Amino acid sequence: MKSLRIIGAGGHGKVVADTAMACGYGDIAFLDDAFPEKQAIGAWPILGKLGMGGDVPLFCGIGTNSVRAKLFDTYSLGSACVLVHPSSLISSSATIGAGTLVVAGCIVNADAYIGKGVILNTACSVDHDCRIGDFVHISPGARLAGNVTVADGSWIGIGAVVREGVTIGKNAIVGAGAAVIEDVAEGGRVGGVPARELSKKA
Repeated sequence: MKSLRIIGAGGHGKVVADTAMACGYGDIAFLDDAFPEKQAIGAWPILGKLGMGGDVPLFCGIGTNSVRAKLFDTYSLGSACVLVHPSSLISSSATIGAGTLVVAGCIVNADAYIGKGVILNTACSVDHDCRIGDFVHISPGARLAGNVTVADGSWIGIGAVVREGVTIGKNAIVGAGAAVIEDVAEGGRVGGVPARELSKKA
């Protein structure tokens, strides 16, 4: 029986656990600093605080990009497994980095590169020759056309679409439902159709 310990007993962690089950893991449990006050999440036990995983493989179940990046360093997750739900379609020429989660219904097309610690959430699509940096989150239903670059730490909101050849800078945020037709600067926050820079108060 394959075993896995998931760091972070929250909503995203449950998605990780479901995906791990679909990938054939049978012994799944969580580590969370809410232990011992919190001892289970859904059907899965919480066995201890962070750092108490023993020799069992770890997977980061934190949805926030910056926190996920920090935990990768803290717990040396550079060789963590990749979890790809069996209903997703991944090109044989695509590359997917360590600790990346590919949830149900995703499509990753030819020669796409996906970095480490990435979340490809439910039914998103990443087309040919895209370059997705480390600790990016592509939200459910988002669509990236060919040759899109998304730099480290960025977040693409639910249902957003990104035109071919666009570059999304590091730590940028693309709002839900946005249609991105121009490059987004590092740290930029855009939303709308077509996407425009949002004010800091938005």
